[in-house]
Amino acid sequence: MGLRLLLATALATATPVGFLQAHQAPTGAFVEPGGSAGPLLTAWAALGLRASGASTGDALDYLASHESGLPELTDVELVATAEAALGRKPVRLLARIRAAQRPNGRIGPTVNSTIWGILALRQARERAPRAAVRFVLRRQARNGGWGWYAGGQPDSNDTAAAIQALRAAGVKGAPIRRGLAYLTRLRNRDGGFELTPGRGSDAQSTSWAVQAFVAARKPVPRGAIAYLRRLLRPDGSFRYSKRYVTTPVWVTAQVLPALARKPFPLSAPSGTRGAR
Repeated sequence: MGLRLLLATALATATPVGFLQAHQAPTGAFVEPGGSAGPLLTAWAALGLRASGASTGDALDYLASHESGLPELTDVELVATAEAALGRKPVRLLARIRAAQRPNGRIGPTVNSTIWGILALRQARERAPRAAVRFVLRRQARNGGWGWYAGGQPDSNDTAAAIQALRAAGVKGAPIRRGLAYLTRLRNRDGGFELTPGRGSDAQSTSWAVQAFVAARKPVPRGAIAYLRRLLRPDGSFRYSKRYVTTPVWVTAQVLPALARKPFPLSAPSGTRGAR
């Protein structure tokens, strides 16, 4: 078989899972093409593969060995979420999250860090602090959305993450309905969702929105999954949008949970090592 035919065959059978797994280094870390390894990208890739039920290789070992080098609380929360999803109790990271809670319920400096604090704790099968849940509820904007920080412009990604965190904490009713209504207003004719009004649809915003609707046990908006599938590239990665290709490992990692219709926190794996 000639080289061109071999390449064509490989591209024809490429899958998003295979694309991610092909970008895992021997250390267990995941790397963007031409980029460097790091725990944050590794955490996202591990979550995407875990949602798909695929092997994460040595990602858990890599993440556990890099816990001490996480500078920001949101980094701690993301890695804690990934480790817990893979079956490890990230005791030190969870302690940092709990220690960052303020008297008003806020975890860390922002609304986003509070949302991810809830997700990390729930992924580790710990109770969501009631004060943190109340803090997130109080930060819902009049239009139904949530922003990165208190008083900031709402966006689809933070809104979808807030919905998942609140649902994981047992919240139902009006806050969830209002959040979904806000997301629906960011849906475009192509079936995709945009980050903020006028930006145009993108893969990650659409994936977050899909996860939010699944978390709320509502039908995924028509056309959203089809929009994502149209962004699939021959090598198995996903475009960021119709116009742009960027950070394919990160984008693909965030699309996989949506395609699997798995919201955060992911269902806990059996055993202690996660999908291998």
